[in-house]
Amino acid sequence: MNTYVSTRGGEERLNAAQAVIRGLSGNKGLFVPEVFPQLPVSIEEMQGMKYQDVAKIVIGTFFDDYTEEEIASCVERAYDSKFEAEDVVPVVEAGDACFLELYHGRTAAFKDMALSILPHLLKTAVKKEGEDAKICILTATSGDTGKAALEGFADVEGTEIVVFFPEIGVSEVQRRQMTTQEGKNTHVFAIRGNFDDAQTGVKKIFNDEEMAARLAAKGVKLSSANSINIGRLVPQVAYYIYGYLKMVEMGKIAMGEKINVVVPTGNFGNILASYYACKLGLPVNRFLCASNENKVLTDFINEGVYDTRRKFYVTNSPSMDILISSNLERLLYELSGGDAAEIRRLMAALDSEKHYEVSGKIREGLAAFYGGFADVADTDAAIGRMYRENHYLLDTHTAVAYKVYEDYREKTGDTTPALIASTASPYKFAKSVATSIGLPEEKDDFAYVEALEKATGVPVEKGLRGIDKKPILHDRVIDACDMAAEVEAVL
Repeated sequence: MNTYVSTRGGEERLNAAQAVIRGLSGNKGLFVPEVFPQLPVSIEEMQGMKYQDVAKIVIGTFFDDYTEEEIASCVERAYDSKFEAEDVVPVVEAGDACFLELYHGRTAAFKDMALSILPHLLKTAVKKEGEDAKICILTATSGDTGKAALEGFADVEGTEIVVFFPEIGVSEVQRRQMTTQEGKNTHVFAIRGNFDDAQTGVKKIFNDEEMAARLAAKGVKLSSANSINIGRLVPQVAYYIYGYLKMVEMGKIAMGEKINVVVPTGNFGNILASYYACKLGLPVNRFLCASNENKVLTDFINEGVYDTRRKFYVTNSPSMDILISSNLERLLYELSGGDAAEIRRLMAALDSEKHYEVSGKIREGLAAFYGGFADVADTDAAIGRMYRENHYLLDTHTAVAYKVYEDYREKTGDTTPALIASTASPYKFAKSVATSIGLPEEKDDFAYVEALEKATGVPVEKGLRGIDKKPILHDRVIDACDMAAEVEAVL
């Protein structure tokens, strides 16, 4: 049976169900497989399978303490009619690349792919482990995770969910998605600060032993829906394998041929999932890590130095407006050969000095990655160019990825077929997309949604329709230092 250990060492050995419930280890590390699992079948043998069948194999490979029936139940309940696309994750060719469309769920963002199944994995884990405590899901969001988590956990028996998002930086559509969320167990707060402030506040709460004891006395246990939770990360691995299979089916590659994977990322979870897929056998040539002006990851990949001592930019790709990329810790653990002492040293340096430099061994492993970035002007230009030349709409995050992909090909001459993670509906960032393709100014974001649909004929996702007409149910704005007090008040 697979066991899970902390990236920062220690004696803890948990099964998957326990790791999903815990979310974060007691020594602040992230849970990773002690021995990386191997697929029970080859990727070639998955050819022709439905998305749900691929997901069952991949998730079951990591979470082997769940029975086959339990995994199947979780998958079938997650990937059902909630997704507008019949095949859940369409792959669409445009501009010399294949786009893995991950945004056809209820909240029109890639976070639905994992957060549609996490509540089922968690409920199953709680039952398996005989837990009788109420589970409080605590989440920081840069825009999309919050709504997807709220949608997944709303009115789920035995849970409460608390979401924090930065007051400035999310799009108006994202804000409305969260502040209009229904559900007796949902609690949403804007904080005065950026995503890093929210994420740091959540981690402090998780690591507050006195608070944990007070909550335990009330019959409450904290868990996370952020990608620091292994139960959130593992389901994302499946869609890269499925995307590869679709590329084979489309005749874009031969089975066994390598691809480049291009991912717009801030917290590093989505691109880490593609790296995990590669460790399972996915043939990958390079991982292209695409950043916006908050290019801490670009500089890290190129220089081996992670340095947060820089200006923070608010951009039109807000889910990447991040300077502290939590899931990078899992990659460092893998590239260091599981050297927990090294990870402790690096994370301590990040906490105290706001930067660190990695070893030569880790630098060698980073050679599989390419780091690039696009500023707002580059992003807007990519959206306009893709629509003019291919009549294909990109959201701002996917446009960052496409621009980095274009730059990479020009710089390296590498023509390896590319799979680009398309992470959100263009309608979540309608103003930027509309103006980028030349539409006139409108009064607000929701008018841009209407104008964009009328001009392009691309249908608005059901989950985004009419949210400007829904009542605001969550209107609190708090300081980051008050997050813990608000959580305790809620509970």
